[in-house]
Amino acid sequence: MTSRKSVFIRPLFRSIVAISALGLAIPAIAQSFHNAPASSSTLENPDTGKQNAAAGQKLYQERCASCHGATAKGTGNIPSLASGATQAAKPGEIFWFITHGDMANGMPAWETLPAQQRWQIVTYLKYLNSPGAAQLSTAATGASATTATLQAPPPTPPFTDFRYEKPGTVRKITVPDLPAPFATQSAGNGPTIVPRPEGVWPQAPKGFKVELYTTGLDNPRLIRTAPNGDFFVAETSKGQIMVFRGITADGKPKTTSIFASGLNKPFGIAFYPPGPNPKWLYIGNTNAVVRFPYKNGDLTATGPAQHLDDLPSGRGHSTRDIRFSPDGKTMFVSVGSGSNVNDPDTHPEEKNRADILAFNPDGSHMRIYAYGIRNPVGLAINPQTGELWCSVNERDALGDNLVPDYITHVQKGGFYGWPWWYIGGHQDPRLDGKHPELKDKAIVPDVLLQPHNASLEMTFYEGKQFPREYDGDIFAAEHGSWNKGTRAGYEVIRVPLHQTGHATGEYEDFLTGFVLPDGNAWGRPVGVTVAPDGSLLVTDDGSNSIWRVTYTGK
Repeated sequence: MTSRKSVFIRPLFRSIVAISALGLAIPAIAQSFHNAPASSSTLENPDTGKQNAAAGQKLYQERCASCHGATAKGTGNIPSLASGATQAAKPGEIFWFITHGDMANGMPAWETLPAQQRWQIVTYLKYLNSPGAAQLSTAATGASATTATLQAPPPTPPFTDFRYEKPGTVRKITVPDLPAPFATQSAGNGPTIVPRPEGVWPQAPKGFKVELYTTGLDNPRLIRTAPNGDFFVAETSKGQIMVFRGITADGKPKTTSIFASGLNKPFGIAFYPPGPNPKWLYIGNTNAVVRFPYKNGDLTATGPAQHLDDLPSGRGHSTRDIRFSPDGKTMFVSVGSGSNVNDPDTHPEEKNRADILAFNPDGSHMRIYAYGIRNPVGLAINPQTGELWCSVNERDALGDNLVPDYITHVQKGGFYGWPWWYIGGHQDPRLDGKHPELKDKAIVPDVLLQPHNASLEMTFYEGKQFPREYDGDIFAAEHGSWNKGTRAGYEVIRVPLHQTGHATGEYEDFLTGFVLPDGNAWGRPVGVTVAPDGSLLVTDDGSNSIWRVTYTGK
């Protein structure tokens, strides 16, 4: 199938081919920092030096840390400012972007902040990687836990927030429940991550027990169970894959090892061929699919990474998950969008993004399997039906209760709306009038979740430990909102399939308690997998831990 997003790129491609045929050098296509005008790059920062950097650090903690993280390394899908495009940009371009913002993509304008303070924030950001950065006085890296209780109006059902999340609570959002765009003001409410207070613990339904499997990790993200029962975990920021083997009598790993390092924001992990005896371990770097030779029991890579194919990358969503079809003939790779609303017709960098791509297992014959899926973070194969499913982050900035994240089976050739439509034939007002021919093609997903939940990895329960009614159900990690006035998510949910292999639209709070009564968060679930003994393992990049959920029957 040919993507509509490829149509506008063909004239440019033909021009490049013609230039190449003449033996001429192909100039790099420059891309400004968030569309900052060329004049901004010449602006001089009048407030440089250590003293202004320290002042900027304080302003950053007050104004920016809740979204971009206390150390400016980003949170969830919000980008790092300590590396990447921000560090490559000119000071004047950063100043321009702080001033004007981009609310459609979640960045508020700070033009009301005095110019000196905006420049001081720029100075702090540029100071982060300088030799003198360590000499800055240590700023608060997060609020302390308090006994205060957040005061906010109660949510209007079926929408909710963290105060009402409780294990066993069943929820269902339907299309008629969706409010109009901009029914509420779009919020910038990223979490302040605090240390887990003594005595605070994740909460599970009655009969389940939660234990701390391991902690002290570095940004643990996706987790997958190998055919031999080992647990492979992507430490994305550190660029490495960890292996945890076994469960001791007190619930801890028996063995821990680094399988591979030096990777580029690794996320997806898959074993190939499907079945009990894999020969390869596939990794989804943010810019490419690579694979390592692998056999059951390997705790470290026995050979170098083999590059299979490049993936679209750059700004925006960086996670790339990988799954194989049951027959092993097709490799599925999820690629999130580079933005919140950018129209692929006018933004070439969105080509082949917001898609689930398909390849041959050797990385050849790339094609688009399904499209218009803003950020299909987690992929899974339904063991009962053989269908591909995905867990999706939908768009932001349309209000507290738009647009719902979702979990759905994926139809081959299916169009799921982004960026022109959402949840069926609802047009994004920021792209009003665009692509009316796609309205009736936009598929309504199977399960609508709380808007801005940031639904990440998902898995089907194939264990034998939980009660029988859990057989074949979905568990999914909800990383938690930033674009909602009162935060939601920060939990693991269960999607019951009622032993049919199909969803009916409802989901259930399963593992909660990662947000304190004052609204600060201490944990953020990311990955979920089933252990050989039937317990559930959950990665948490807020407390840098892995949690284990068992059924005790008590």
